[in-house]
Amino acid sequence: MTEPVCVRFAPSPTGPMHIGIARTALYDYLLARKTGGRFILRIEDTDQKRLVPGAEQEIIDGLHWLGLDWDEGPDIGGPNGPYRQSLAKEIYLEHARQLIANDHAYPCFCTSERLADVRESQRRRKENPLYDGTCRKLAATEAARLVAAGEPHVIRFKTPHEGSTAAVDLLRGEIRVENATLDDFILVKSDGLALYHLAAMVDDQRMGVTHVLRGSEWLSTLPLHALVVRAFGWREPIWCHLSVFLKPSGKGKMSKRDSAQAAVEGHSIFIRDLMEEGYIPEAIVNWIALMGASFDEAEDVFSMEELVRRFDLKHLNPSPAAISFEKADHFNGTHIRLLSVEDLAARLKPVFKKAGYPAEGSRLLQVAAVVQVRIITLDDAVAMGGFFFRNEVQPEARDLLGKGLTPAQSADVLRAARELLAARPEFDPARDEETLRALAERLGYKPGVLFGMMRAAITGQTVSPPLFASMEIVGLPTCLARLEAAEAILEKRG
Repeated sequence: MTEPVCVRFAPSPTGPMHIGIARTALYDYLLARKTGGRFILRIEDTDQKRLVPGAEQEIIDGLHWLGLDWDEGPDIGGPNGPYRQSLAKEIYLEHARQLIANDHAYPCFCTSERLADVRESQRRRKENPLYDGTCRKLAATEAARLVAAGEPHVIRFKTPHEGSTAAVDLLRGEIRVENATLDDFILVKSDGLALYHLAAMVDDQRMGVTHVLRGSEWLSTLPLHALVVRAFGWREPIWCHLSVFLKPSGKGKMSKRDSAQAAVEGHSIFIRDLMEEGYIPEAIVNWIALMGASFDEAEDVFSMEELVRRFDLKHLNPSPAAISFEKADHFNGTHIRLLSVEDLAARLKPVFKKAGYPAEGSRLLQVAAVVQVRIITLDDAVAMGGFFFRNEVQPEARDLLGKGLTPAQSADVLRAARELLAARPEFDPARDEETLRALAERLGYKPGVLFGMMRAAITGQTVSPPLFASMEIVGLPTCLARLEAAEAILEKRG
């Protein structure tokens, strides 16, 4: 594909941004950048009752965090506005009137009570609940008179009753339905607000959208939307309905209940949560890009630039994709290790500060360097390296005990190590590691026993970055003070 495309990401701000809609935005972005085309952000907010305050800003913030920028949108403007559907009411009404004039739509004056009675009768007869066409039979002049008189009404599409309608999905081929099974669906509600079936088709046309990438939940409406586009005589966009996300077990679609269970287990499908849990955008982009597409069988780690270069609609797969949180961790750890130490330090700074640690300057760079190969998320750095920024640590007495040693013996071993180090003019990691190994052997212990005791004393924990690299960052005076404090803890136990 070489021709520039125009794509739109058109979310409804009705809840938190999840990885499903993030993937749609990503594929839109990759296709637009690959072809030198346009990427439009459009907010579909016609369903005013379902809008969630703050959801639109969360979507915008999430897109920015992922590294996706757009060429037109509600925040930056553009030549094809408005980019919020709630501001385009008159545009949609004008198009609905065109359909009425061309006998592709009609006003419907049926009350909700009458429609409920009709549906109930159809259910009793075990019929498919469809509008019975009462107002479709009204003469155009009578319908116009009622509209002019201010009679409440909706506008319905005049769906053909005979034959069938076919539309092509790029990934699945032809989708065909019998017209007798289709309803005269509503285009405009009685309050004058257009529904998605009209608004999205009008916006796609007026914005010059060439490719519509959207979730597979819209697949059943594809024939309806094709009918609307054809009623106007417009050229259809290329329709592409992306694969559905399955729960991690691979059995069934991921639901709100499943996402709640995932949260209990420490996982999330929501972008805001991933941001707050220490995932980095490069990893999340890599993760969601591969759920529903294949870029290279030999490798799976890609930067945004590599994804743009490799992206092709032919790589998309319609088969459902199971969410793997293990892969999210894999990509996050991998992309953390691809960062420069300076970049990682800048990302860790707010994480440490949020945890109450004054992470600054050269020490932060040193800490970033030693934790980089050991953390999966940015948040892991707090548990792994928070001790670097504490004035004191509080090791558990049991962690200070050498294997098979009494508290008194353990204190003696730590004292010997401290006195050896205190005699040095400065700390030298390589030299002093060899010296302490020799000390352990001279005392009749394995070096690992001594090093484990020293790790607990100096870091306050049993798992840490390499002991001697940690000691260099902590500094010799602090190491000596912590060893002495550990001796005192053991002596109290002895």
